[in-house]
Amino acid sequence: MRKQFNLSLPGGKLLELGRRTAVVGVLNVTPDSFSDGGRSLDPARAIDRAIEMEAEGADVIEIGGESTRPGSESVSVEAELTRLMPVLQGLFGRLRVPISIDTCKSEVARAALDSGAALINDVSALRFDPDLAGVVSGAGAGLVLMHMRGAPATMQRTPPSEDVFPEIISDLRTAIAAAATGGIPSESLIVDPGLGFGKSLEQNLEILNHLNRLESLGLPIMAGPSRKGFIGKLTGRGITERVFGTAASVAAAIIRGAHLVRVHDVKEMVDVARVTDAVADAATQNTT
Repeated sequence: MRKQFNLSLPGGKLLELGRRTAVVGVLNVTPDSFSDGGRSLDPARAIDRAIEMEAEGADVIEIGGESTRPGSESVSVEAELTRLMPVLQGLFGRLRVPISIDTCKSEVARAALDSGAALINDVSALRFDPDLAGVVSGAGAGLVLMHMRGAPATMQRTPPSEDVFPEIISDLRTAIAAAATGGIPSESLIVDPGLGFGKSLEQNLEILNHLNRLESLGLPIMAGPSRKGFIGKLTGRGITERVFGTAASVAAAIIRGAHLVRVHDVKEMVDVARVTDAVADAATQNTT
């Protein structure tokens, strides 16, 4: 049975994690994200999609203004904010669920948190911007610490580790310590092993199959297999045709202990999560 957590968010709000799997809906307001780049670049269209994802059952809406696809280059703070802020401002007061921002930049995080965001998802796990922890702490926001080998521009050219789990756990422990030094309490943290971020096909499968090894960190676990390249390698499907492969990966992640799953196809993956939760709960009851 998964340990249950209450993730601390701004304004004294809590996000309950563990009783059932939380579904994080991905909204990329970029021209070049690997899965849906350009689809929600228009702010009005992005706002409509965020509202739609909430109606489909998303527990969190995560907005990203900078692509972290393999080979992508970083964009300026100004460019990222130009993409994000009209969407955030247009969503103000219109969603019941919290908004997460996918960014590594403290200036972007500060502006987004001031405009109503409640979480930051940092794919660098505090490696790229040392000021980010203080911004998150000052806002009382949640923070996802994701493991990535190298940087998006180079991660797929980084030689894979011989044993990926010790590296992931060690690097995430370092990130957790950096968060604590920056004033972020453990009650505001989530860890993510970074499926697809500098890992080989075999390592992605190993991470999914042994995700519960991250329980040693004592924090809620997020997994983001949605439409990833390893699914394409296994199925031969294009990016937008990986919904069934994603469904299998999401179910596996939940069975192995994920508290949150980060997905593009919200409506479909909410159903996957609910059925998988029910199966996992039934298995637990039969062993007690």
